[in-house]
Amino acid sequence: METRLTVALAQVEGHPDPRQNLHKARVLVREAAERGAQLFVLPEMFMGLPSPGRSPAQLAREEGEFFTRMIASMAQLAGLYIVVGCWEEGPTPELAYNTARLFSPAGEIVASYRKIHLFDALSVRESDTMAAGDEPPPVVTAAGMKIGLAICYDLRFPEIFRYLAASGAQLILVPSAWYQGPVKELHWTTLLQARAIENTLYVAGCNLVGGSFCGRSAVFDPFGIPLAGAGETEDLLFATASSGRIAAVRAKLPALENRRTAVESLALRPCGGIAAV
Repeated sequence: METRLTVALAQVEGHPDPRQNLHKARVLVREAAERGAQLFVLPEMFMGLPSPGRSPAQLAREEGEFFTRMIASMAQLAGLYIVVGCWEEGPTPELAYNTARLFSPAGEIVASYRKIHLFDALSVRESDTMAAGDEPPPVVTAAGMKIGLAICYDLRFPEIFRYLAASGAQLILVPSAWYQGPVKELHWTTLLQARAIENTLYVAGCNLVGGSFCGRSAVFDPFGIPLAGAGETEDLLFATASSGRIAAVRAKLPALENRRTAVESLALRPCGGIAAV
């Protein structure tokens, strides 16, 4: 039997104050539920943008418990699943985990993923304030569909998306804080589309907007067809994922079935002094 899941992506401008972000989320969650969404997604770092006076670790210590309770309450009141970018206390007082959490309509955390690829590139060093996770992202069932999680810079590492596909994911959500910059917007949309095409599944990227962030949140279907897209301003996007569409695409393009995993594993082994990619 076909499963259909309507997802709403909230492309928003974040704020350093978690209370302001919670107020914005409360309004958008209500609208998403009224418009028929079953799953609502907020960007990376939505709990609170880091600032010179308040690091991710401070936000996690001071606001983490309250923020979690409020998001859980929103999920219960609206009767939908919510994915949101949070800060979580890290292994040292100076570092926080950059975490995506999935809340159920019962207000329970049913999936939690700590970002494993920290963005130490293009003059940014996330590792100065964040700790990398060391567990692969989960795949869980929400509203009858198998959901995988990735965060922002993970998008540049196709292996994690192939892992999620092999684990049964039908829709991969990518809460992000993707920066503006020369060709960076092109990288963002191209990589979202590529991850959908090569794994024949749905990929939805929910990005921050305003300040240094480029917006351009988007959803692509298993054949790479764009289902929804935003510009550079705040927006609430809707798209519906269908298990039937995944099956139809995979029937005519069985790329996952055609993999030569034994040969691929040899190709990924280190060779001499060259590290495996």
